[in-house]
Amino acid sequence: MKRPTIADIAREAGVSKGAVSYALNGRPGVSPATRERILEVAGRLNFHADSNARALAGAKARVVGLTLQRPPSTLGVEPFFMELISGLELELSRQSYALLLQMASGRDEELAFYRRWFAEGRVDGVLVCDVRTGDPRVAALEELGVPAIVIGPPDASGGLPCVWSDDAQSMVEAVEYLAALGHRRIARVGGIAEFAHTAIRTAAFTEVAARLGLTETTTIPADYSGESGARATRRLLSTPDRPTAIIYDNDIMAVAGLTVAHELGISVPGQLSIIAWDDSPVCRLLHPPLTALTRDIGAYGVRAAHLLLAAIAGEPVASTHGAPAHLSPRGSTARLQPTTA
Repeated sequence: MKRPTIADIAREAGVSKGAVSYALNGRPGVSPATRERILEVAGRLNFHADSNARALAGAKARVVGLTLQRPPSTLGVEPFFMELISGLELELSRQSYALLLQMASGRDEELAFYRRWFAEGRVDGVLVCDVRTGDPRVAALEELGVPAIVIGPPDASGGLPCVWSDDAQSMVEAVEYLAALGHRRIARVGGIAEFAHTAIRTAAFTEVAARLGLTETTTIPADYSGESGARATRRLLSTPDRPTAIIYDNDIMAVAGLTVAHELGISVPGQLSIIAWDDSPVCRLLHPPLTALTRDIGAYGVRAAHLLLAAIAGEPVASTHGAPAHLSPRGSTARLQPTTA
């Protein structure tokens, strides 16, 4: 007789192979009723998992997973993720762990990765980036019982521990600095609006502008790419009352904005001041070098990996508040001259 397989059990019980794996290995992820039905079918089919396979399933994979809902090209041009992954790898390698990185085209595909990884025992825990308010990934991971760390603000992390920094404090520092230089028309090219950290920055930008009496401020959403940063900058600089200062939510968009200003014959910083979020070597190599909000992203990755490994080991883990980004003034910002007001 043909030896029964997990696929046979899944077909007989009317569930996925992943659900069968959860039930047979005693993992969370299926309801008690579903688990009972799967075990009943397995017994009826006289299914006996290979003892070596069971031992392997119970062993640590010594791998953590990270998925990003971004185009694969992001890794080649976005310094934030390169520095974050560098920090993750530094800490993981110390503990003989590997990083499994997967780019996803959307939320459903990312959730499918999590479920398959956990069902197949391919990862011991996961890291979650780019969280949104009410993010379904957080609820799914809580339901699966997967050790997970969110790289993002606590308000969007649900019951999962997170590593975060105070983006509101950093935004206030940037706007107050520009206002002290005499700028009254300040614009912002923001990141993806649905991201929780983008919403925090937007709210802080609006609130500090109101407090300082800056009535001519605006935010244009973009997607962190150079193309979107360039489009937003052309739009802003083509208006009659163009801004005299622009804050960009990442360095790539700020570099694109500087290029557009040069194309339009607008001098930086003589007629336009520019601030980039998340400093990188690129910011310091330009002419003029970009004023930036600087933080140690590599250390951020080290801390996230450290917390995840602790969670995998069953240790109690609490959210960690890292140091916020602080302003590094350089040549792209200057006091507003009366003739450009």
